[in-house]
Amino acid sequence: MKFTKIALMATAFALTSWTAHAVDISGAGATFPYPIYAKWADAYKKETGSGLNYQSIGSGGGIKQIKAKTVTFGATDAPLPGKELDESGLAQFPAVMGAIVPVVNLEGIKPGDLTLDGPTIAKIYLGEIKSWDDPAIAKLNTGIKLPKQAIVPVRRSDGSGTTYNFAYYLADISPEWKTKVGVSTALQWPVGIGAKGNEGVAGNVAQTKGAIGYVEYAYAKQNKLLHTKMINKAGKTVEPNSASFQAAAANADWNSQPGYGVILANQPGDQSWPMTAATWILLYKKPVDVAATAEALKFFAWSFAKGDKMAEDLDYVPMPDKVVNDILKMWSTEIKDAGGKPLYSPTN
Repeated sequence: MKFTKIALMATAFALTSWTAHAVDISGAGATFPYPIYAKWADAYKKETGSGLNYQSIGSGGGIKQIKAKTVTFGATDAPLPGKELDESGLAQFPAVMGAIVPVVNLEGIKPGDLTLDGPTIAKIYLGEIKSWDDPAIAKLNTGIKLPKQAIVPVRRSDGSGTTYNFAYYLADISPEWKTKVGVSTALQWPVGIGAKGNEGVAGNVAQTKGAIGYVEYAYAKQNKLLHTKMINKAGKTVEPNSASFQAAAANADWNSQPGYGVILANQPGDQSWPMTAATWILLYKKPVDVAATAEALKFFAWSFAKGDKMAEDLDYVPMPDKVVNDILKMWSTEIKDAGGKPLYSPTN
């Protein structure tokens, strides 16, 4: 991201006039990106003195809080459509990409030993596959001794962008899921134990024998959970890692949707991880607290310029250079103070 980093460093002063002193900012929403936001926030405070108070409460909560104007920015893994953005006066942009992975609690199984595909996961969460030695799972895992043990599906209980992306993928590969359950941040689940946040799902899977859940990959790694491999759209078996996440994101047409609201589930390509996802930031185009919003832009500009390695260390995927440059241009034309002056200028 050499060009973008140079441009960002050269234009950092465009924001400093609004934030002559350290200004703490507040955000709330998606649990999916919480690990990287926390890491960025710690490094940013050490460098600038400005802090970030981020509430990891789920995408639904983040959307509610930004609309209620109780936080500087909202964060969501389920992008808002263009009409809703316009009606709310909100700007939206992606901050980083990651991936959702199935995690299990099975004795005698090591990380990556087990392989699942979308139709099988759909049937598990529809309540049709109930035991780990079911023929559908056994067919995908020849040579592995599967236990005759009840499957305990764990799913989100709160409004969740992770759920939205998970359900979007299942609806794409399972007509039955699309008809019976559908796609939303909050679902009428046929089966399962509810848990709040990626943290809650990870904790429940870790504590429950026979459990399966879906979490952002950083949570799987941090909690030492057993992830599965998956069969992707090309019919290839893939591991969750930076290469497979990047492969899924490589051909995304970010300008095809308002607010860059592109869903990355079930992308083509031999190496693509099938449940790759982005996460988005919501800010008012005409904010009430200009200084805090300017500091939020400064924080995300800093993250785009200096946060790639930190993101990659947690197995997130940084936004491509071209997308970052488009985002910076959007800030300069859409996010303004009451007098119409841009809070961010890429030319200063």
